[in-house]
Amino acid sequence: MIEKGITGLFEDFLNKESLFQEKKVLQSSYTPSAIVHRDNEIKQLANILAPALRVDRPSNVFLYGKTGTGKTLTARYTTAKILQVAEQRNIPITILYLNCKLNKIADTEYRLIAQLSRDLGKEIPATGLPTEEIYKVFYTILESKKQIVIIILDEIDQLVKKAGDGIIYNLTRVNSELKNSQISIIGISNDLLFTDHIDPRVKSSLSEEEIIFPPYNAIQLQDILHKRSKLAFKESVIGEGVIEKCSAYAAREHGDARRALELLRVAGELAERAGKEKIELTDIDEAEEKIERDRVLDIVKTQPKQQQAALLAIVYIAAKRIGAIFTGDVYALYAEICEKIALRPLTQRRLSDIISELDMLGIINAKVISKGRFGRTRDITLAIPLTVLPKIRSVLEQSLDL
Repeated sequence: MIEKGITGLFEDFLNKESLFQEKKVLQSSYTPSAIVHRDNEIKQLANILAPALRVDRPSNVFLYGKTGTGKTLTARYTTAKILQVAEQRNIPITILYLNCKLNKIADTEYRLIAQLSRDLGKEIPATGLPTEEIYKVFYTILESKKQIVIIILDEIDQLVKKAGDGIIYNLTRVNSELKNSQISIIGISNDLLFTDHIDPRVKSSLSEEEIIFPPYNAIQLQDILHKRSKLAFKESVIGEGVIEKCSAYAAREHGDARRALELLRVAGELAERAGKEKIELTDIDEAEEKIERDRVLDIVKTQPKQQQAALLAIVYIAAKRIGAIFTGDVYALYAEICEKIALRPLTQRRLSDIISELDMLGIINAKVISKGRFGRTRDITLAIPLTVLPKIRSVLEQSLDL
């Protein structure tokens, strides 16, 4: 019976008219034919990269800005344009793009250089060679022909977090050993303070040029959404005020265009699932709640066991008590949870650090309050929708085998 029902559901789905015309237009991987409200940044990057067309090494450049401010889009768009000119004029330019957030690509020095070598056409084993050997292979393939290689390292801060800043230094020093080819790096980071935490030598060799990307305002976001929605949806599908509400939500979240596009896409999917002919304002509210719920659950699932045990203690207390939760209360319950799952409890001082980390992730709000001669404690409240709490509790209990 279930099988028949599911088959019928799929048949109904195929027979139903879709609200979408081209959904991929709303995805972060899509590069539009024209980019709006980033003319200045595109021009700056184009000027920095232009020497490559004379087979001269461009300066390394760093693109900074918060999530969804168009950094990756600008880098990919501008490098695609320079490649277009290079191919027309037979100029040897190669563009390599790596997202450093992806595991098994940029979590070790070996994997990163192996991936770059593969992208240049050399098959490399996933493991097994000494790191020095992998660099030799990389040098050899670079030197096999005269060329300028521009390497885009997206979310470069994640690479440094996982593999250390030595790898960046080594990459920037490669040029001194090359005769035929030269490499140039475009680093992209959401962390505006990223270079403050790396070796000064690495910073000076990497950040030869910098471009800061400001957040989009609500009017700019509306313009972006109007242009993309015309391509993504069929005519007259978007209800009155939907684009404006999407823009307002995203402008509130520091002008994140990626967030605005995701919100519109999810709202479209929810409206379609409900059999509606138009996307309405209520679909935006529902999409916002769903995205936030999914984001929080993803963060919770990937936390280490100690963080999960601490958060579960806070969730248990919040379920029984209205009002403030203090560090001492959390520690007592956290220690009990650790005992149940055979996890060695940390000190109260270390638990306080974990509470700060959960605060930074936006899962809780932890305000430090002074108790005079009795020291300091934290006033803790949950910063997540109450509707998500049962699911978070279930995820944590499952992860901790409770």
